[in-house]
Amino acid sequence: MKLRDCSVLVITFFIVSSIFSQHKITGTVLDQNNQPIKNAEVYNQNTGEQTVTDTNGKFELTNIGDGEYMITVFNYNYDILEKQAKVEGDDAVIDFELKPIGEELSEVLITQRRERIFGLKQLKPVEGTAIYAGKKSEVVLLENALGNLASNNARQIYAQVAGLNIYENSVGGLQLNIGGRGLDPNRTANFNTRQNGYDISADVLGYPESYYTPPAEALSEIQVVRGAASLQYGTQFGGLINFKMKQPNPNKKIEWVTRQSLGAFNLFTSFNSLSGTLGKFSYYTYFNYKEGDGFRPNSEFDSKNAYAHLGYKFSEKTKLTGEFTYLKYLAKQPGGLTDTQFELDSDFSNRTRNWFEVDWKLFSLKLEHEFSKKTDFSLNLFGLDASRKALGFRGVPTDLNSNPITAVDEIDAEGNFVTPRDLIVGNFQNWGAEARLLSRYNLLGKESVFLIGSKYYQANNDARQGPGSLGTDANFTFQNNTFPDYANQSTFDFPNLNVAVFGENIFNITDKFSVTPGIRFEYIKTESDGIYNDVVFDNAGNPISNITRTDDQTLERSFVLLGLGSSYKIKPGLEVYANISQNYRSVTFSDIRIVNPTFVISPNIGDEEGYTADVGFRGKINKSLTYDASVFGLLYDDRIGEVFDDRARRTRGNIGDAIIYGLESYTNWNIANTFFENNTNYVLNTFVNLAITDSEYTQSDRPIEGRKVEFIPLINLKTGIGFGYKNFLGNIQFTHLSEQYTEATNADRAPQGSKEEGTLGKIPSYSILDLSFSYTYKKFKLETGINNVLDENYFTQRATGYPGPGIIPSEPFSWYATLQFKL
Repeated sequence: MKLRDCSVLVITFFIVSSIFSQHKITGTVLDQNNQPIKNAEVYNQNTGEQTVTDTNGKFELTNIGDGEYMITVFNYNYDILEKQAKVEGDDAVIDFELKPIGEELSEVLITQRRERIFGLKQLKPVEGTAIYAGKKSEVVLLENALGNLASNNARQIYAQVAGLNIYENSVGGLQLNIGGRGLDPNRTANFNTRQNGYDISADVLGYPESYYTPPAEALSEIQVVRGAASLQYGTQFGGLINFKMKQPNPNKKIEWVTRQSLGAFNLFTSFNSLSGTLGKFSYYTYFNYKEGDGFRPNSEFDSKNAYAHLGYKFSEKTKLTGEFTYLKYLAKQPGGLTDTQFELDSDFSNRTRNWFEVDWKLFSLKLEHEFSKKTDFSLNLFGLDASRKALGFRGVPTDLNSNPITAVDEIDAEGNFVTPRDLIVGNFQNWGAEARLLSRYNLLGKESVFLIGSKYYQANNDARQGPGSLGTDANFTFQNNTFPDYANQSTFDFPNLNVAVFGENIFNITDKFSVTPGIRFEYIKTESDGIYNDVVFDNAGNPISNITRTDDQTLERSFVLLGLGSSYKIKPGLEVYANISQNYRSVTFSDIRIVNPTFVISPNIGDEEGYTADVGFRGKINKSLTYDASVFGLLYDDRIGEVFDDRARRTRGNIGDAIIYGLESYTNWNIANTFFENNTNYVLNTFVNLAITDSEYTQSDRPIEGRKVEFIPLINLKTGIGFGYKNFLGNIQFTHLSEQYTEATNADRAPQGSKEEGTLGKIPSYSILDLSFSYTYKKFKLETGINNVLDENYFTQRATGYPGPGIIPSEPFSWYATLQFKL
């Protein structure tokens, strides 16, 4: 049955209580003066469950069966302590007395020791009011990450997340462009992107592109949940990316961190944060400034980003937090290249007046309440007030067979430009509310977990396209009166409404085996209301007809998404998991109404749908080896792509059904734990992240059946070695991606001088080597490194629109240096 055929949802969960119950381990964490230690992390190494102590130093670990468990307690101001707890037919009580750390231990060593013990590389089955049991999840820990954090170097930050494909086209790390499993990486549009649990993209359904990416220096971790995340977080094929910001320091009234960075191509960044807790009130705030010239001409940028988190704890059970984020950046864009231009000089730029500006304001207010030890509730209100503006000369072909990339930006005898720039402005005003209730209950002697939630999302966006000015400056005002006959003109409003109800339940069938069914009901109403110019050209590229047309559409649909996850813990440190879920992507207004010089939009373009499944195993061996290996399959119906129509025009529309499948594996060996377990001065580990992915178009009315799907390298390898002694740390990382196609016909390369050269063809394979180092001395920390050590000349994107069109070269050999001071 097609997803769109589902129009009615009835959700019924039967909760049956039992007189039986699992056991729990409780206790208290004190210092040597018999005073309670709050916010100490308590970790069950056998089950992976983690909690923190309350203001009285008390903790509770639940869902414990009979057996022996190793319990570890950690706090940054105290030494790590491990104790064994034995559970035999009743609850167990175990207390800890922590010793203050010695002065000789630096923050680096403390963090390394914590990571050795906890080794968290995946989300727990339940976190807050969210369920992750049986899902493919990964966590990027940034507490002690090595790499170019000042420039948000995604290749280094996401090195240990399997199978990600990255567009490396954003100078200064202003935007994140990641995909995977055949999903277009452009602006991470195929993931549901969130910050601290709330949406941050332009419009989740109508325009899911992410123009804002928080700085890595402000993050504690990045949570990545693959395909089956659709049940809790939306309908998308990619899953979830949630940026978790650093939290207020619970042990200080004020903590100041300042990081000043310099780098190649006149890069300068300044990151400054304040954090602390005063009684029930807590805060974390930062300001981040970036500027640089980029490695190509016409690439300068300037960025300002501010963030404030304010929290008030009414009681141990109730907390209210408010957040505000502001980002504004202006970037000049050098345009794209043809294959010939790239091979002659990849630093070349023939676009001198292309600009891009983003103004982003995010708001969030979150209430968290614990009704009991077993029932938690959260309500998140969030909103966005933002705009993106693209201005430039993208090439006006002199005839239908000319290439817009090589088109000359003409000037007259007085040296003035004669062609107005194309200006596209999008404004986004949306708000939403998401409520979640999670409850633990006893069923047939086991603790089960029930989650129900709902989301309301309303967007009122608009998009305008028309003539810009003749100048070279960043003037984002329309010049309709000056150029009344400009062809690419449109004015549209895009009101969208989305209401969703979702539920999941972890059924613990035995102490080792659990299943997690889930369901999501979606109601989507998308509208377009506006006018556009319909221009017809003759074979020489001259306009012969220019008619203003009205396009008012309302599309309502409702459907059900189903999913099922399962987990079997064979033994402590070894888990087998499997999941399957339905996915859905609604056609966006950028798919419909943006006029582009390199392709046209099919009038019949529609929504996409399909399924995602994972089967894998993960675990840890002797505190030294962590691993996660899985096979996946993705069935993609009515996939949107680009092919050529019967008039030899490149057309974007639904091109067919596809299957994508592969292996994703990650292994991390802590060599120091193996050979120097009792000597915490040494750091030595290595990781291998390998994804092997294949694909095929299985059905299409175009001549693409049997062809490979776009954006899929067969081999995606990232590997590295981390090493260090005391306060000195280093990292060597190697990245290799095999070739990948950028469109469904699997063209190797367009003929030289053709109109498609630069936008049509594959992305060749490439290999990159990165080096990173850091040294900590008391309150100071120095970070430095070299990216693309071997100076590989490569690219990761053939853009059909902004920031091109054409090949967007990636950064060559570059360096960075950061000085941090923490008080």
